[in-house]
Amino acid sequence: MKNDLVASTYRKLQQQICTELETADGQAVFKTDYWEKEIGHGYTMVMDQGDAIEKAAVNFSAVSGKVSERMRQALRIDEGEAYFATGISSIIHPKNPHAPITHMNVRYFQLSSGKAWFGGGIDLTPHYVNKAEASWFHQELKKVCDAYDENFYPDYKQWADTYFYLPHRQETRGVGGIFFDHQDGADEASFTKFFAFTQALAEAYPRIYIQLLNSNRDRQFSEVEKQWQDLRRGRYVEFNLLYDRGTKFGLESNGRTESILLSMPPMAAWTYDFQSEKGSDEEETLSLLKKDIDWIHLV
Repeated sequence: MKNDLVASTYRKLQQQICTELETADGQAVFKTDYWEKEIGHGYTMVMDQGDAIEKAAVNFSAVSGKVSERMRQALRIDEGEAYFATGISSIIHPKNPHAPITHMNVRYFQLSSGKAWFGGGIDLTPHYVNKAEASWFHQELKKVCDAYDENFYPDYKQWADTYFYLPHRQETRGVGGIFFDHQDGADEASFTKFFAFTQALAEAYPRIYIQLLNSNRDRQFSEVEKQWQDLRRGRYVEFNLLYDRGTKFGLESNGRTESILLSMPPMAAWTYDFQSEKGSDEEETLSLLKKDIDWIHLV
């Protein structure tokens, strides 16, 4: 059964990611919380108060049930009465404001009609945008994409720019990355291709992030920079609660609330009408939170 194959593979990848992040942090370890509900089961793995990582979560779930009307509208489902869904989602919030937030998700969705698709992506949300690091990050994602299809990176990068966007702020969540959804997985060839691609993304995720973390974990920072980190985390909360499809699907499908909201940072802040100082690093970061930046060739 494809469902069982994808679910068991994603579960192993979840454990692999956690092991790599534990080794990189060097102090904290993941706590495993197994849960079961009428719709299925999952493993919520959480690490906090590490040496470099303030909070990390790596979720795995395999759920199924009846397609509700609200779910049908939210996920653009036009056929099938029942669904199966499995995937991994991860978020990392570092201690140091010069290290970025990162997010990864891979998922597989199948309907009783036989229609099936893959989705996922990786994106980066720096508190302070480092152009060289953003460029390297996009180059690494492009390498993974190009191994499967040279159209993946340009198409999925544009999709990420559109998806990870806060219209009420008129700014992107960060420097983007790649995002894709509803990529056909019904026939054997497309299933094999996208299943392998999502595995490659999940494997690349800790490797890419650990390099960025290690480059910044020991940098000195000021109280002003720490306060800015909390403000940027507030923007992250806004996106996840207002626009994130995974959050919406989890809540609409009667998923486990504690696991769904694990992407929230341990601390966030909102300051009324915050204005960055002219010529500051904060102002430069805000100027770079735009769609359609060619990060690979920016530096």
